[in-house]
Amino acid sequence: MDVLIVGAGEMGTWFGQATDATVTFADVDEDAAVAAAGAVGDDAETTALDGTESYDVVCIAVPMGHVVDAIADHAGRAERAIVDVSGVMEPPLEAMATHAPDLERASFHPLFAPERAPGSIAVASDKPGPAIDALLESLVARGNDPLETTATEHDEAMETVQAATHAAVLSFALAAESVPDGFETPIYQGLRQLTKQVTGGTPRVYADIQQTFDGADRVADAASAIADADPATLESLYRDAAQQWHGEDHTADDCESDRVGTRCDADTMDREPVADETDGGPTE
Repeated sequence: MDVLIVGAGEMGTWFGQATDATVTFADVDEDAAVAAAGAVGDDAETTALDGTESYDVVCIAVPMGHVVDAIADHAGRAERAIVDVSGVMEPPLEAMATHAPDLERASFHPLFAPERAPGSIAVASDKPGPAIDALLESLVARGNDPLETTATEHDEAMETVQAATHAAVLSFALAAESVPDGFETPIYQGLRQLTKQVTGGTPRVYADIQQTFDGADRVADAASAIADADPATLESLYRDAAQQWHGEDHTADDCESDRVGTRCDADTMDREPVADETDGGPTE
């Protein structure tokens, strides 16, 4: 099976390396296509982005904002199947149905950075078939774990998993000020590590995610509510958050209900035995 990969960035290169097929790259940057082919191996080739050669499978590996146009431009070069690894699912699958109605169609979203492969891959198969099955088999053979989903379920999940999460971490990165050594708490240390990880990525990727998925507005609304809350309101917001993440059985007042003899650590919510408690509540 031969595969044309349109887009020779990190995701396109990863797909070429993870696929047991003869791979050809096409990219607006010809040097990038050459580099991707070299990373995949001696059998990989390059071709012109506006070429006319056809392939068993066409994989669209371009940024989210360009995926629909790329499908329209290159669907005609696919003989058996067309797939994408853009990270959003509903728009590309709709475009595939429009421009390649008779072909097998699927959207793949690796839920990891290429350097952390293998991992879980969300898969929405709009029109499955033997070519897509073969692609999935080769991905599994390299240690990846397909997660079957629908385009709607995936894109709704990404509003929280990506857009809201990134917005929260980047907001902290912009709002935080340096503190003297020794003042770190476990929560701060964990968030600082996440901040370093997120800000070590590619700005365009994070911008594409915010442009594509909702979620950041909810983070902004929640932060504003916390900033404006009086103590009683903040306690109520805290209880709402605790119930959402710990379930109906969680009692947010556990620490207050047994102040003498236990301490509730604000960073871990673990209950620790102590001889006495006089400070009136948890501290960081």
